[in-house]
Amino acid sequence: MTALDFSFFNWNVVSGFVIKGFFFSIQLTLIAMIGGIALGTVLALMRLSGKPWLVMPAAAYVNTLRSIPLVMVILWFFLLIPLLIGRPMGAELSAVITFTVFEAAYYSEIMRAGIQSVPKGQVYAGYAVGMTYAQCMQLVVLPQAFRNMLPVLLTQTIILFQDTSLVYAIGAYDLLKGFEVAGKNFNRPVETYLVAAVVYFVICFSLSMLVRRLQQKIQIIR
Repeated sequence: MTALDFSFFNWNVVSGFVIKGFFFSIQLTLIAMIGGIALGTVLALMRLSGKPWLVMPAAAYVNTLRSIPLVMVILWFFLLIPLLIGRPMGAELSAVITFTVFEAAYYSEIMRAGIQSVPKGQVYAGYAVGMTYAQCMQLVVLPQAFRNMLPVLLTQTIILFQDTSLVYAIGAYDLLKGFEVAGKNFNRPVETYLVAAVVYFVICFSLSMLVRRLQQKIQIIR
């Protein structure tokens, strides 16, 4: 068994393989976060509407996707959608669609909890001054729900960033893929995977600390 050797590691050289993947991972995370929160909010409102024709499909969507491993959903979208639309779809586009659709199920549950955390008295007060359901949600409930759930939404986004490494299954060039390519070029896969783990840890731990500070500030405001 060969000993670990990091003497090959030169960030100026390795970054050539890694930066491209890093930017794709960030791009994928941001797009999936924005799209997932938007779609998740719609799903949450559907589940809270009290109308069976809205509640049932939204609940089925959320419960189905939350019960399936993400890597399986990635493979489904990558392999099945081209068969349905009749033309191939790139790994990057497939990853963006998959993560947006998948994460919406998790953001939906977070938003539903946030909406339910707003006292119903405020909703009734909105109705009392003549607001419609849509106006009450837009002007009264959702702003407070987003503030209440912001730390949880950001924590889920950190998890989303970690999960982007799963796009290796369809060959997309993400941060982990960049380290893998560097490892193959230097014939040091173990060392580069260890460096990749350190990079993921530093990024996610730093973001977690920022979320914790944000949570403390929100508690002070309350």
